[in-house]
Amino acid sequence: MTTGSHSVHVGHFGIGLETYWSQFPGLRERLEGYLGTIRTKIGNAEVISAGLVDSVEKARDAATLFRTHDADIVFLYVSTYALSSTVLPAAKDVPVVVLNLQPANAIDYARVNALGDHGTMTGEWLAFCQACAVPEIASVFLRAGIPFRQVTGTLDDAEAWEEIHGWVEAARVARTLASTRLGILGHYYNGMLDVYSDPTQISASFGTHIEHLEIGELVDLRREVTDEEAEKKGREFVAEFQVSPECPPAEITRAARTACALDRLVANRQIGALAYYYEGSPGSEEEDVITSVIAGNSLLTTRHVPVAGECEVKNAMAIKIMDAFGAGGSFSEFYAMDFNDQVILLGHEGRGTSRSRKESRN
Repeated sequence: MTTGSHSVHVGHFGIGLETYWSQFPGLRERLEGYLGTIRTKIGNAEVISAGLVDSVEKARDAATLFRTHDADIVFLYVSTYALSSTVLPAAKDVPVVVLNLQPANAIDYARVNALGDHGTMTGEWLAFCQACAVPEIASVFLRAGIPFRQVTGTLDDAEAWEEIHGWVEAARVARTLASTRLGILGHYYNGMLDVYSDPTQISASFGTHIEHLEIGELVDLRREVTDEEAEKKGREFVAEFQVSPECPPAEITRAARTACALDRLVANRQIGALAYYYEGSPGSEEEDVITSVIAGNSLLTTRHVPVAGECEVKNAMAIKIMDAFGAGGSFSEFYAMDFNDQVILLGHEGRGTSRSRKESRN
């Protein structure tokens, strides 16, 4: 799967202290209610809930559950004080976000003081005891080398929920990248040392598969394009782009044939992003193909297959990330500074760019 939306798998559990349940009637049910509220508000995700974990055995069961369902991220709700031994087993394999969310802004002191019974009063206090266990959990995570983040607020805190939903979206994007095949066509532009990337690090960091592509395959695919297919793609160019009147029809046809070949290459190899650069010998078929890819690459980018020139792998990945967030993006670079308007001009490829050998091939 290389394009479109990917369902994110969210692990979800709360922690509590088993000793409390017999001492404070109703406390467990109340905390489970808070946990259910969180599950409901997580929103557009596949939520894998381990419920309220209050023992090491349940923590181990939660870890198995999250692994079985391939959780991308785990939200740990600190419902009240709990032992850190009930946390560690369930938080070793996936990114963890600790939810330090009180049921309200503050304890209703007057109401609690009016209860009279100290046991009942303690139970009320324990329902607001989220912050009590967070330092212990943080210390254990740090000592165990487990990365984590924390969200602090209340159950109905809009700012806290905006942050939580941001983590859900980040996890969805990470899943998208792990399901993406990044095509590398050709080679780096000679001398641009800053763009050189290590494909192994890309795969190790994001889970992205790297597919090295041959220019000869693209050449062969273009030979197979029919006149009818090229004409149809040409009409798509006119519908999608502002085509300059001075553009020769032969150039539109040439680019259309290459665009059809690119579509087939992407489909055949299941490519979800592409970085490319090539030159070819003067007058060769390879040169003819590579100097006519810009329009087709632009269409691919609009269809969630971002393309970056100069074999800029990092740029292709960055655009893929932006696309997965629904923001879009394009390959660009700094041009010049305008000190009058306090802006920096950015651009690349096509109208407005220079026609040097480098630019004409990107």
